[in-house]
Amino acid sequence: MPQAPSTGSCLIRDPSIVHRNTQILWTEAGRDLAQDTRYTGEESLTIFVDKRKLSKRSEGSDPSANSSSVTLETLHQLAASYFIDRDSTLRRLHHIQIASTAIKVTETRTGPLGCSNYDNLDSVSSVLVQSPENKIQLQGLQVLLPDYLQEHFVQAALSYIACNSEGEFICKDNDCWCQCGPKFPECNCPSMDIQAMEENLLRITETWKSYNIDFEESDEFKFFMKRLPMNYFLNTSTIMHLWTMDSNFQRRYEQLENSMKQLFLKAQKIVHKLFSLSKRCHKQPLISLPRQRTSTYWLTRIQSFLYCNENGLLGSFSEETHSCTCPNDQVVCTAFLPCTVGDASACLTCAPDNRTRCGTCNTGYMLSQGLCKPEVAESTDHYIGFETDLQDLEMKYLLQKTDRRLEVHAIFISNDMRLNSWFDPSWRKRMLLTLKSNKYKSSLVHMILGLSLQICLTKNSTLEPVLAVYVNPFGGSHSESWFMPVDENSFPDWERTKLDLPLQCYNWSLTLGNKWKTFFETVHIYLRSRIKSNGPNGNESIYYEPLEFIDPSRNLGYMKINNIQVFGYSMHFDPEAIRDLILQLDYPYTQGSQDSALLQLLEIRDRVNKLSPPGQRRLDLFSCLLRHRLKLSTSEVVRIQSALQAFNAKLPNTVDYDTTKLCS
Repeated sequence: MPQAPSTGSCLIRDPSIVHRNTQILWTEAGRDLAQDTRYTGEESLTIFVDKRKLSKRSEGSDPSANSSSVTLETLHQLAASYFIDRDSTLRRLHHIQIASTAIKVTETRTGPLGCSNYDNLDSVSSVLVQSPENKIQLQGLQVLLPDYLQEHFVQAALSYIACNSEGEFICKDNDCWCQCGPKFPECNCPSMDIQAMEENLLRITETWKSYNIDFEESDEFKFFMKRLPMNYFLNTSTIMHLWTMDSNFQRRYEQLENSMKQLFLKAQKIVHKLFSLSKRCHKQPLISLPRQRTSTYWLTRIQSFLYCNENGLLGSFSEETHSCTCPNDQVVCTAFLPCTVGDASACLTCAPDNRTRCGTCNTGYMLSQGLCKPEVAESTDHYIGFETDLQDLEMKYLLQKTDRRLEVHAIFISNDMRLNSWFDPSWRKRMLLTLKSNKYKSSLVHMILGLSLQICLTKNSTLEPVLAVYVNPFGGSHSESWFMPVDENSFPDWERTKLDLPLQCYNWSLTLGNKWKTFFETVHIYLRSRIKSNGPNGNESIYYEPLEFIDPSRNLGYMKINNIQVFGYSMHFDPEAIRDLILQLDYPYTQGSQDSALLQLLEIRDRVNKLSPPGQRRLDLFSCLLRHRLKLSTSEVVRIQSALQAFNAKLPNTVDYDTTKLCS
């Protein structure tokens, strides 16, 4: 009997063991694609026909069964449709068998097939056997053999049929396979079938891509994109809401989903069949199934079309970072993002002349440079500034280049040494970089971002510089400075760079950046030296304190500092406005102005103290601000701090913190 194509999932084999008394046999077998993904089995349909009875008319029988030609044609059609619609075919054959005793239907199904869908049937092979002599009388030959040869005969016949004489057919534990001969190691591996299935998977992947492209290029998708508002930013929730309001677009997406589900089920069945066929292959097939794209993917995809589609390139949008990832770093795909309309700090409306900026803000927020900021936090900028427009990466680049735009012109003061002059570093040297803002620049406060020194040593010097840095935030005595914990508690360390000079010159740089920036009025730098020598193993360096009094002759070498710079920026400061806030604590101008003044002073206090150096407790920098920039007495500072602490305790959901006293 001709064999069906090998791309199916339900493997059908019909050995057609024919009974000797059969006069006419019509048998039909085929192969199906839609197998239950868990099992594999065999299935066959055999129709026994008696022509003599078929030609006779029976009373009460189906009229169609009384005509020989009509009945044979009907049986032929039913046999051909068995592997397409098994249930209906068997029901009709059963009715014909009851009406006429000329036929007998036998269905053979081995194994839990579960095959019920034959939509993808490649072909059906049908054979009309006119006499038993046209088929091999397997059962008859078996009966002729002696008993001791019958089992060997059946075994050899099965090996010939099932294994193509390339191995021995073996069944064990409800599983049958071929034990391959030495010349056919891959007899259990139907390479042609596997290759055909792999090609089917590739075609499915191409179809998957085309379905998605068709969806993006559909009229429903294009019309939906055109109707999206462009005057404010659309997050995924807003796009999803607009999605559900568009019935045409929703139906088109459901059509895509249904197509994808059918495609995935088909691919999944092929994959299971691949695993079944290749389980005894030496080389396993490489299987890659495309995943169905969820609605979340398409929401992000729509955002990418809106905001990452400039210069002819389509990037990928991230709502979390509010940025685009472009396919080519040299070409920018990011468009101008509209303002965010929503709650909290989001805009109430966008600016009519520029959709990237806010036009109005929600309650409790005020508009500042196109952004919505909390009213209390924004109001403190009128008293004292904290931030700069420089971003972290830009600031880091400028500090690495020691750009003069970040240079603060501080005055260098030292009684122990002069710049660009050689000196003996055995004794401790003291240097100051001061701004004297509390005397000459009362309308500014300053932030330190980094420090740079250029230090030179004489050749073969045994001395190494050691630097200790103290920072005075708002003026006052040296005792009111805090020590900079270099290379401690994740604080940055000095970086030394060899300079291309004839002398042994190094550039010492300390970069604080936005993370560790703080207020400064004066920077105190103490330089001392240590003697460097090789350890006992010769690979380690050991440092000793200089012998200042015992044997100064062992302190070899001289040192000079060519330049010293402090990097940072200056911010607005209005001492009179802060004094006016403090005055309202005792003499409120209007009803509620006292609470408003306390709330703003609390904001200033917390933002000032937040710029403390790393440590277990924050420094009380706010008291230093009151003492040295507003020139308040110690008793006034204590009174103000007590009033703020009492007012803070009355506020809901507030957490106070302990500070370490710095200024007297």
